[in-house]
Amino acid sequence: MATALRMPSMSVEATVENASFGVLGCQRGWATAGPGRLLQLILQERVGNPIVVIDELEKAGRVTGTNGGSYDLCGGLLPLLESATASRWTCPYFQVPFDLGQVSWVMTVNATRPLPEPLLSRCPPIRLPQLTTRDLTGFARRQGARRALSDDSIEVIVEAIQASATPAQPISLRTVMRMISRAETLEAGPQWH
Repeated sequence: MATALRMPSMSVEATVENASFGVLGCQRGWATAGPGRLLQLILQERVGNPIVVIDELEKAGRVTGTNGGSYDLCGGLLPLLESATASRWTCPYFQVPFDLGQVSWVMTVNATRPLPEPLLSRCPPIRLPQLTTRDLTGFARRQGARRALSDDSIEVIVEAIQASATPAQPISLRTVMRMISRAETLEAGPQWH
C-alpha cells in the first residue's frame, strides 16, 4: 500500500517490539534514551503522514517496569489513535509537541480477544474472511509468475495447496508464501541433471 501511494512507511513486529519505547521513544536520563522509530521516520523523510504497519499486535503483551508503570505497545499507541491527542503528542525524548494526527495506522491481528477495549474502540476491527483454497491457488499462480518461477514449480505448489487444505484446517497464506520462497530458492540454486 505504501509503495503504491509513494509514502514512507515502517513495519513493527509486535512480537519483538512489545514495549512502546521502540516506536514512541524514551525519555532522557534512561540508558536507551532517544526518539522512537516513528518520529525518526518523519524527521528523516520530512513527511508528516507516513504509514505504520504493526503486525500481530495481539502478541505484544503487557510490559511493566520495576516501578509498576505500564509501557506496553497497545497502551502507548492510544494517544496516537485519537486525532485530538495525536495532533499535540509530546515526544518523550525531545519534550516538544508534534502533530502526529495524519499518520496512517494499519494493525494486523489474528484474534481481537487479547486486545484492550480502549484500543478496539479507537480501531474497530475489519474482519477478513478465511482464504479459500481457490484464493490461495490463485495467489500462488500470480506470485509464482511475478517471481518468474517455472510452470512446473507453480503447479507443484498448487497441487501441494490442494492436497494440504481441508475445510477443518485450511492452509495459511504464510505457508503458501514459504512454499513460493522455497521454490524460488531451489530454482536459483545449482541445477543437477
